[in-house]
Amino acid sequence: MRKFNIRKVLDGLTAVSSAASASSAAQQQQAGNRESDIQETLQSEHFQLCKTVRHGFPYQPSALAFDPVQKILAIGTQTGALRLFGRPGVECYCQHDSGAAVIQLQFLINEGALVSALADDTLHLWNLRQKRPAILHSLKFNRERITFCHLPFQSKWLYVGTERGNIHIVNVESFTLSGYVIMWNKAIELSSKSHPGPIVHISDNPMDEGKLLIGFESGTVVLWDLKSKKADYRYTHDEAIHSVAWHHEGKQFICSHSDGTLTIWNVKSPTKPFQTITPHGKQLKDGKKPEPCKPILKVEYKTTRAGEPFIILSGGLSYDTVGRRPCLTVMHGKSTAVLEMDYSIVDFLTLCETPYPNDFQEPYAVVVLLEKDLVLIDLAQNGYPIFENPYPLTIHESPVTCCEYFADCPVDLIPALYSVGARQKRQGYSKKEWPISGGNWGLITQSYPEIIITGHADGSIKFWDASAITLQVLYKLKTAKVFEKSRNKDDRPNTDIVDEDPYAIQIISWCPESRMLCVAGVSAHVIIYRFSKQEVTTEVIPMLEVRLLYEINDIETPDGEQIPPLPTPGTSSNPQSIVPQSHPSTSSSSSDGLRDNVPCLKVKNSPLKQSPGYQIELVIQLVWVSGEPPQQITSLAVNSAYGLVVFGNCNGIAMVDYLQKTILLNLGTIELYGSNDPYRREPRSPRKTRQPSGAGLCDINEGTVVPEDRCKSPTSAKMSRKLSLPTELKPDLDVKDNSFSRSRSSSVTSIDKESREAISALHFCETFTRKADTSPSPCLWVGTTLGTVLVIVLNLPPGGEQRLLQPVIVSPSGTILRLKGAILRMAFLDTAGSLVPPAHEPWREHNVPEDKDEKDKSKKRRPVSVSPSSSQEISENQYAVICSEKQAKVISLPSQNCIYKHNITETSFVLRGDIVSLSNSICLACFCANGHIMAFSLPSLRPLLDVYYLPLTNMRIARTFCFTNNGQALYLVSPTEIQRLTYSQETCENLQEMLGELFTPVETPEAPNRGFFKGLFGGGAQSLDREELFGESASGKASRSLAQHIPGPGGIEGVKGAASGVVGELARARLALDERGQKLGELEEKTAAMLYSADSFSKHAHEMMLKYKDKKWYQF
Repeated sequence: MRKFNIRKVLDGLTAVSSAASASSAAQQQQAGNRESDIQETLQSEHFQLCKTVRHGFPYQPSALAFDPVQKILAIGTQTGALRLFGRPGVECYCQHDSGAAVIQLQFLINEGALVSALADDTLHLWNLRQKRPAILHSLKFNRERITFCHLPFQSKWLYVGTERGNIHIVNVESFTLSGYVIMWNKAIELSSKSHPGPIVHISDNPMDEGKLLIGFESGTVVLWDLKSKKADYRYTHDEAIHSVAWHHEGKQFICSHSDGTLTIWNVKSPTKPFQTITPHGKQLKDGKKPEPCKPILKVEYKTTRAGEPFIILSGGLSYDTVGRRPCLTVMHGKSTAVLEMDYSIVDFLTLCETPYPNDFQEPYAVVVLLEKDLVLIDLAQNGYPIFENPYPLTIHESPVTCCEYFADCPVDLIPALYSVGARQKRQGYSKKEWPISGGNWGLITQSYPEIIITGHADGSIKFWDASAITLQVLYKLKTAKVFEKSRNKDDRPNTDIVDEDPYAIQIISWCPESRMLCVAGVSAHVIIYRFSKQEVTTEVIPMLEVRLLYEINDIETPDGEQIPPLPTPGTSSNPQSIVPQSHPSTSSSSSDGLRDNVPCLKVKNSPLKQSPGYQIELVIQLVWVSGEPPQQITSLAVNSAYGLVVFGNCNGIAMVDYLQKTILLNLGTIELYGSNDPYRREPRSPRKTRQPSGAGLCDINEGTVVPEDRCKSPTSAKMSRKLSLPTELKPDLDVKDNSFSRSRSSSVTSIDKESREAISALHFCETFTRKADTSPSPCLWVGTTLGTVLVIVLNLPPGGEQRLLQPVIVSPSGTILRLKGAILRMAFLDTAGSLVPPAHEPWREHNVPEDKDEKDKSKKRRPVSVSPSSSQEISENQYAVICSEKQAKVISLPSQNCIYKHNITETSFVLRGDIVSLSNSICLACFCANGHIMAFSLPSLRPLLDVYYLPLTNMRIARTFCFTNNGQALYLVSPTEIQRLTYSQETCENLQEMLGELFTPVETPEAPNRGFFKGLFGGGAQSLDREELFGESASGKASRSLAQHIPGPGGIEGVKGAASGVVGELARARLALDERGQKLGELEEKTAAMLYSADSFSKHAHEMMLKYKDKKWYQF
């Protein structure tokens, strides 16, 4: 139990006002120590920053590979990323340092290794026998560009084809080049007068490893005899080749061409193809050639024991199929199935029962890698159904526009969301189990539930179970269902506040305890949802329209709906009745013909069937005012204990009682100040020009803000609710004389900054509102983009039926605090320094009528607001923690003295700040636009962590970065992927155990039986001693300038990864000890021993090489 010693503040103490200048920081610190003596337990050693896992579909995929024995799938991307997938829950992300595109991947089947070929002409050998794969060797080609690689099964010699048409051979054990080279001119000799083009295919004959089939882009194919170093046959075709595939018996192969044809060749008949097929060509009657089609980009030829072979291809559609979706074609016997895909096909692979190329292949599935999806097709079932994908690859189904992360949620939440989400599952999937089933799960060392909520451009919201570094979708909510869909462009008179995606979600406010959900959309609409397990039909959707103005004078109150500008304390503003369902006729316009009093979206007026899950409680829409569109919402908060929702934008703030369906508060930002406005602004009449949407819905890279700049949707205009104007546009607040000095930037003149003060943070709490208060009361704290914090007092009626009958009284308290930069986050600590969560009601089922006992209970039920160290003396004092874009302050309440202050950044600004719990304590975590992640202790704001992590490269990161409890954080690293990280030292330590293992020891299947007669008469597969051909003794050394060998990062990582051989075994033993947490000294000794062992191994190998270097073949 922590000790806390609170010393009361003596009247004679000099109060430290929040307006003190930075020079008085030392005095503040002393005064702070006198005011709070909370023992803080967090130290800098509790913090460490590391990436944990990456979820989602690999962005811009470019290559695909599968290990048929280990059952692991690998995907490479255009940015040099490598994603590995095993059984559901086993995933891994690696990155090539160069960032060059991955052009091809080749598994060393059942060896726990993978070769990647990159667009910068490098080859890399990845060791997959460790939880975090690492590169063991790299080879950089200097003079030639790599176009195709082939590694035969159970071979250590990798064939590398180049743009010049040559083939080099790499030993994958040592990652050195063999002296054996197949030159293009030797391969084609006089069969062609011109250069045959780059190598597009290499493979060995399944029945004879000594024969290599080489495909050149121009249409020439050569069967090369490796032993005699000459071509056996040359096959020429006048159409360019895209891919080649063997029949398993090695007597036939098939080529796909750029005119949409397939040619099947008999190996021993090079003069003309045995058969030519145009799968999608229209056959003409006169015996003429069919019309050319689009290129067939890839073909695979797979045989079955029992029936006809499968020919599977991508592309090849006829040119007149304009607008037709990309297709995969499966030809089996006489039937041809054309399977349409949602996105273009990057690559596909057929999964077969055997890894041996010379056996019947028995294909059972096809993996199709699309531009934005991964599809698995079941070949064994009629109609070729797809498998249900168990990986979380649908994050980007509609572009993500915002994101929230909740760790340590109530334990019943995930089962509740899962049960309502299970009903949304699609039908018609394959009955079989997902075939990519390799690897093993890690140990689950974290037991708390974690939920991620993503908001999307189409108005959908997804809830994800993110517990224990996995990700699984739980439930999807479509918010657009409540609105009428516009049939055509002319029917959309009001949605032109945004160019597209009018339903896009901008802000999510969720109370996990009460399960109340509130979302704000880009068309200035707010929807409040309750969670229910019962299906209901809502006859009339409850709806309110709010006319939120920034101007004070020249207002004509429409139909008496406008609330008095400033309710005096103690009086209620007239509760407003719900706007009737018949919309104030959409054409309603003011006297000068401007659009007026209409919302941007039209709510459905037909009954709405609502499935179990989240159901609409109330829709609130901001309306046009005198030709001025409503400004987008910049902040939002919901409180289930008070039954209130509040939201603000650059015009002002509105509060709604969602139980009584009334508007309680509707004020311009300036009116909030009353007579205390420090900026001495004059209210202005409505502007006729468009202004951008204030609180940072502008791009962070913009230097100037053009008044006519239309606000686009989050996906098209990259906006963020968390950003305020770029730093150079921010006014500096000189707090000494309450004056307002503008920055010298010329762009300031383009926007009247003082008048566009937006609401940037909202926080419901039970605290002291005035200096004289003796007990806390419900209130709302409001933060603005000019760094002002204002407090609004809430006077709530008693619970039960009275809550629905008596009005809530709302009155600004006059309390004003100020910080530099826009306010981002507010929170409250109790006397002991523990976080005081906002009050909430526990969740209960609303769609079931309550019996009498329940009603009595609900009358007596008080909202829950449990402070972890709540004592009888709750009224002693509290601390408000306020974080802005520039600084953080801790204010003692009720005295309102600033006891701690910290300037977080001078040159940049904070994008996201969260007050989170970690190791039974709390801290303030911040992410800065300059890429720094910082943490500060509370309440003293002592820096605990400051790490340069990631500079703000785009608005997506700014919009989605969030911290949560227990040292977890995440952001959208690409349009399709979530990157999770931790800033907790404990999680970093446990991460190795939590990660899954990709490599598991599996027996390689037996080779196919040659049979008696084949053995007797020399049939069956011919083996080849490649060592004899490609080894240095036979082929000599490769030219040094051709390629350069680069050892893997640090070398020790490679040793640790347990490559085969003595060093690998040693490393595995050492690693086992290491992972049992041996002391540092022992670890160093072991590492030294390992390095010494590796070094001696390398010396021994070098001596062996020198010994045999100059010997001729006959001297061995």
